[in-house]
Formats: sequence, C-alpha cells, structure tokens
Amino acid sequence: MARRRFVPAWAALAAPALMSALAACTVGPDYVRPAAPASEAWRTDSYWRLAAPSHAPLTLDWWRAFGEEELDALEGQALAQNQTLAAASAHETQARATLAATAAQRVPEIDLQGQAERLKISKNRPLTNYSTPSQSTVQNLLTLGPSATYDVDLFGRIRREVEGARASAQQAADDLANARLIVTADLATDYFALRELDAEIDVLDRSVRLQEKALEYVKAEHDLGSVSGLDLYQQQAHLDATRVQATLLVNQRAQYEHAIAALVGTPAPQFSIAPSVAQARVPSIAIGIPSDLLQRRPDIASAERAMAAANAKIGEAKAAFFPSLVLTPGIGWEATAFSSLLTAPSLMWTLGAQVGQAVFDGGRRQANVNFASAGYAQAEANYRQTVLDAFQQVQDGVTGLSVLDAASKQAHAAVEDAQRLLSLANDRYSGGLVAYLDVIDAQQSLLTSQRTEVQIHGQRMALCVALVKALGGGWEDKTVARNASKAGQTDPIEADRSNRTREAND
Repeated sequence: MARRRFVPAWAALAAPALMSALAACTVGPDYVRPAAPASEAWRTDSYWRLAAPSHAPLTLDWWRAFGEEELDALEGQALAQNQTLAAASAHETQARATLAATAAQRVPEIDLQGQAERLKISKNRPLTNYSTPSQSTVQNLLTLGPSATYDVDLFGRIRREVEGARASAQQAADDLANARLIVTADLATDYFALRELDAEIDVLDRSVRLQEKALEYVKAEHDLGSVSGLDLYQQQAHLDATRVQATLLVNQRAQYEHAIAALVGTPAPQFSIAPSVAQARVPSIAIGIPSDLLQRRPDIASAERAMAAANAKIGEAKAAFFPSLVLTPGIGWEATAFSSLLTAPSLMWTLGAQVGQAVFDGGRRQANVNFASAGYAQAEANYRQTVLDAFQQVQDGVTGLSVLDAASKQAHAAVEDAQRLLSLANDRYSGGLVAYLDVIDAQQSLLTSQRTEVQIHGQRMALCVALVKALGGGWEDKTVARNASKAGQTDPIEADRSNRTREAND
C-alpha cells in the first residue's frame, strides 16, 4: 500500500500568501505633487481688497456680475452651441471611457466559445500506431464551454495604467472647464469691445455733425471774405478724416460681431447685435491670495493631472522588467453528437498559467523608462510654467486695473472741464464776445474727451474680464449667488471635482 503524503498547513497557505504579496507590489515612483513657486501676496494699492479663499470660490455664471442681460443670453447660447466646448466635452467622454476600459483589466475576462463542424480524416495520414491500419472516417466535432483569462498583475502594471488613465480623465475634465472659461471670457471680451465701439461710433457721429455745422459756418465766412481758403480746406480735411475714422470703426464692430457669432455657434450672416451706447458697470473683484490660483485655475489643475499621468507611465515602463503571470482556466464539453454534448463523459477542463520574463531586449525596456521619466520632467516643467504664467496674468490685471482706474478718473475730470469750457463758450457767444466757431471747437473738445473716456472704460472692461479669466473663474457675488440659487443652478466644475474626489476614495 502506498504511503499517503501529508502537506503541512503552512505550506498550503504559503502559495496563496506569496501570490497576494506579489500582487500587492507596485513598481515605479508614487506620485507626489511638486511644490510650485508662489508669493505671499499680490502687489496692490488702495483700489483692491483681498479676500479669503472661501470668499472667492468659482461661480457658474460669473458674467452676470456685469449686469448685462444681452451678454447673459449670449453666454448661455455659447455654452449650448459652441463647437469648441462640444469637442472638449467629447474628449472628456473619451477619457472616461478609456479609464473604464483600463480599469476592466483588473477583473478576469470570461469568454463563451462554441464550435460545430463535420470533418473527414484522411486515410493516408501519418501513422501514430503502426499496429492499427489507418482508416478514413467522417465525424462531427461539437465543443461548448466558457474560458477565462486573468492577468494577476504581480508588479502593478495594470494598477499604474489605471492610475494614469484616471489622471488623464481628470485632466480632460479640467481641460473642459478651461475651455468653458476661455470661451465665456472671449465672448465677454468681444461683447464689451463691441459696446465700446458702439459708444465711440456714437461720439464720432456727433463729432461729424458738429464738424459739418462748422464747415457750413466756415463756408459762409469764406463767401463773405472773412476767412481764407486755407481755413475752409482745413475744416473740410478735418471732417473727412473724422468720417474715415467712423467708417473704420463700423468695420471693426462688424468683425467683433462676426467673432461673437462664431462663439455662440451661429453663422455670421444670420447674426446681428443692435447698437447700444449704455455703459456696463465695472464690478469689484475679490482677488484672494496667490496660492488660491493653484486650486482655482483649471489649466493649472490640468497641468498637475498631466504630471500624475506621466508619473504613472514610469511605473508602467518599469513593470515591464518583471515577470508576468496570466491564468487561463477553462471548462466545457466536447462530443460528436448534440445528444451527448452536455453529459458527464463529454466534460473537459484545463488549468493553465502563462509566465513570461524578458531576458534580453537590447535596452528597449530601459529606453521606455527613460522616455517616461523625461515625459514626467516635461510635464513638471509645463506645470511650473503654467503657474508662473498665471501669476503674471493676475498681477498684470491687478496693476492694469489700478492704473486704468486712475486714468478713468482723470478722463472723467477732463470731460467735466470740457463741459465747463463749452458752457463758457456758449455764454460768451450769447454775449457776442466770440464767434460761433469757438463754440463748435469747445463742443469738439468735449467729444474728444468723451471718446477718450469711452476708450478707457472699454479697456477697463476688457482687463476686468481678463483678470477673471486669470483668476480661474468668477468671484462670489451676492447678486449672482441669489440669481443662481433661484434658478437651481449648480457649478459643473465643482460637481466634477467632487466626483473625482469620490473616485479617488473608491
């Protein structure tokens, strides 16, 4: 009688424990966000007020703080119809699908296979048993059964792939948020530039009417011999130059109108915006502290996620140096007739595993590691440069708005001075002390000052939008918050970040 061999309990548990320990290994560096350069505060003056980060969160409809209903409608149309946003949204969907496909590698793949064929065996086939003569037979072959394939992922290659795919999906979400910010900011910039041109055109139209009146006066004086032909031609040339300026502004306004049409997804020939000379108000902006940008700006978040994805690529490349283990169990039935297919004698099964280990590849795997490491270094440099660019853009906006605020006050003072000059000229003309041409000159001086004030206001609006964009979005405004709460709106950017946090915890 053969002796029965007993396997110790520790040996029975050792293999699964070793398998689990190997599966828990993950090669490659764990991702750690690098420190980014940041100053403690902005260079500001009395024009600015600093706000705590909690007082200046991202808002969905930041443009509503400008109080322009037509702009609100255009922004809504752009969010619904802009093709750049549609492409960015499709890219995010692709990234999430890639993450789902990559994560599916962590579970076994089960396939169901079936085969039915009728075949004839050749009588003249090579013999395997010389004691039995070969015969030609015709028979059926029926097979049915599931099979499984499972990559054990001993050294974390799949885990690194999932980590990289998740970071890429989060980057795509940040890219979508950044595209949304760029589109809405570009639309607001073009809209306020168009409104500035409306105001400038209005000033120039009034200037043309005054210069036409002045030309009539000079012609009358010339006919009486009071002035020379030089004065007449100077006035005519001045009028023609003003008309040219007005015509160029009309063309420039049309270009902004066409740009807005493209942003809102409407063909330019079918789109128009009625002129308006009403000035939009310049809202106050809570700029917060410089470190807020690292959390607020979607392009910085995107660059940071690109680093995480690049870091995961290093782990994928290093995992190629280690053995791979693929389990391929299978079970099924094989028979020559359907009646006996699903019976116990027809049952068959296989247990198999495939182990692979690279022995020599001419340095290909090491080159892949070097390539991935260089990719991470590139992503890190891009991240740091994005942060530096963000600080530059915000500081430009902070400094520029302070300067333009002072210039706006000076321009308004110049308008008031020109108004007093016009009032004095009217009084002197009524008293017969000066000619009417002096009144027209005073009116022209007032229109010139008003045009300068309009241009400065337009620059302030454009820079205000640029600063909002540089800050990564809007600021919390009580009016905007009330309107959003009444409409039941939520911020998709914040919602997406919450979803990403839950995914990371899972």
